[in-house]
Amino acid sequence: MEQSFNPLEWLTCYLIAINLIAFACFGIDKALAEAQSGRISEATLLMWAFVGGTPGAYAGRQLFRHKTRKQPFSRHLHFIAVLQAFVIITGSVMGWGNFIAMLRSVAG
Repeated sequence: MEQSFNPLEWLTCYLIAINLIAFACFGIDKALAEAQSGRISEATLLMWAFVGGTPGAYAGRQLFRHKTRKQPFSRHLHFIAVLQAFVIITGSVMGWGNFIAMLRSVAG
């Protein structure tokens, strides 16, 4: 029995994996900070949020109480969350095909 490619299933697996990685990075970085050892850079933490791990980043941030008082970091994470919400809402309202076509026309 041949299975066909299911984009929604793939996206779900991708988001679960990315959010687990983002969550784990916050826990690992907190442990490294407490051990005064090498750290995961803020750019790397924000990158995992940007590629879809924002919920995992927020959950890790809250659970591990890590990076909660770092103002530039918090602003960047909030910006990423707002940007992602904008993309999801706009894509849903416009229709994803129209939204992607608009992005392609803007990109050149």
